[in-house]
Amino acid sequence: MSGAARHSCYSWAARLVVLLVALTIGAAAAAESLEFVTATGAHRFEIEVARTEREREVGLMYRRSMPRDHGMLFTFPSEQPVSMWMKNTYIPLDMVFVSRKGRVTSVARDAVPMSETIIPSGPPAFAVIELNAGAARAIGLDVGDQVRHPSFKP
Repeated sequence: MSGAARHSCYSWAARLVVLLVALTIGAAAAAESLEFVTATGAHRFEIEVARTEREREVGLMYRRSMPRDHGMLFTFPSEQPVSMWMKNTYIPLDMVFVSRKGRVTSVARDAVPMSETIIPSGPPAFAVIELNAGAARAIGLDVGDQVRHPSFKP
């Protein structure tokens, strides 16, 4: 095999593995309801929950789209400073950092797809909720707003 043919074959195989991992993790996570309570009212989203280290590592990477009212919840063992990034993530996102009690501690709006820039939580966070970019603005989400989901203990 020529070098170009070998590279093409390996690239194809690597992409297939990445796609299968992303699909497997996405399919394994059943959608759950989560609600934000803001000054504009209650807003329901269907979310996948990334509970394991592997699910948190992959997150929404490699996906090309996500329904408007969907997202992903990342939970951690305890409240701590959290850092996220957009490496291998094609969808522009809003990142909502949340305390153990279900209160929004900070919001990073319009994260740039494919960027390796670190996005810090600011205050310690117990969870991060990733939504389509613009969703936080659309529902009037702000620091201090309540998040309702079984992961949080108000």
